[in-house]
Amino acid sequence: MDTRHIRISDYNYDLPDSRIAKFPVTPRDHSKLLLYQHGAVSEDVFYHLPDYLPEGALMVFNNTRVIQARIHFRKETGALIEVFLMEPVFPADYEQMFQSTGSCSWLCMVGNLKKWKEGALMRDFLVKGHELTLKATLRRGDELTAEQRSKTQHSGGTNYWVDFEWDNAHVSFAEILEAVGELPIPPYLNRPTEESDRTTYQTVYSKIKGSVAAPTAGLHFTDAVLSDIDRKGIMRDEVTLHVGAGTFKPVKSATIEGHEMHSEYIVVHRHTFEHLLAHDCSAIAVGTTSVRTLESLYYVGAYLSKHPEASEEELHVNQWDPYNEGRDGGLVDGVTPREAMENILNYLDRNGLEALHSSTQLIIAPGYEYKMVKMLVTNFHQPESTLLLLVSAFVHGDWRCIYDYALSHDFRFLSYGDSSLLIP
Repeated sequence: MDTRHIRISDYNYDLPDSRIAKFPVTPRDHSKLLLYQHGAVSEDVFYHLPDYLPEGALMVFNNTRVIQARIHFRKETGALIEVFLMEPVFPADYEQMFQSTGSCSWLCMVGNLKKWKEGALMRDFLVKGHELTLKATLRRGDELTAEQRSKTQHSGGTNYWVDFEWDNAHVSFAEILEAVGELPIPPYLNRPTEESDRTTYQTVYSKIKGSVAAPTAGLHFTDAVLSDIDRKGIMRDEVTLHVGAGTFKPVKSATIEGHEMHSEYIVVHRHTFEHLLAHDCSAIAVGTTSVRTLESLYYVGAYLSKHPEASEEELHVNQWDPYNEGRDGGLVDGVTPREAMENILNYLDRNGLEALHSSTQLIIAPGYEYKMVKMLVTNFHQPESTLLLLVSAFVHGDWRCIYDYALSHDFRFLSYGDSSLLIP
């Protein structure tokens, strides 16, 4: 069966609201751990995870950090407008964006948009003891250049260009978000953000600001578990994929052919490619975002085999690239994972780069052949979601066995829920 014709209704299951974890367990490494090993299912507690990992393996984590991406403005009429930061556009680089002073621009989702007919939104607050006014201006379609319109359309057409200005050149945008932003916990938790979420909705190894949702498989790890992994001689490495709100985007089409994946930005440093090559291009992935990053690297490297002089923009991985293999004009033509990683290292050398900056829309669904990931640590995902399709592809269609066990053995689901280690 063609992957594009998969019916999303075949990936449904009954998830009562009572099984959705509203808060994490304490301490975080005391969550339950489902073990799927070569078709057999059992359970343990998460802090025993290192016992099940092979010595000398490579384990890859996503080190992205969730930003306080929701900003609320109240108009003089009393209307509340929510501006949800989605993607930086000026400056486009995440690091530069958070260091910017005076002004910046983002693509944003806007709540209560119909009340924001014209004019700027203003909000006064204190930063470092100084009064500051933040101004947000919505740029309508006819106010954008052709290139700017293209950016908003590339985001799926649901995001709007918003310019921010503030009247203190000594205050960075990162400091503004710390002062007025709200952490965007998942909508299915059906509760407001609480102060505790600032800590519990970040991984202990998060470093690089940019996500609007946490890579939740990593929420179970503690310094103690990481130390146990190190003691076992397992190499830990990190990639960065900034998780977008599109991770919660439901599949509304009957078949996945009609679902457009969101773009997410990835950064992978030279040492990661060297470590992958030293480990036969095999990795244990922590979370679906690490999976999508690692598997996307293969397609970047495969593209470089035919297009060694490609620009970074041309290295974007399209949604259906993996499913074009072997067809006329197909992407891969027998490139091995080792050759793909060597191609990227050579590309970095030629261009004097220490890291690959790229983006991916990769969809992983049954019919996909995994190239890099051999074991997966992940939470339990929503019914009829692209993340459930990814898991099904990884366990060769055996997802119902896993989810039936979790539902019948009191496992907690979704972002703050329990974890699993999947070994096909």
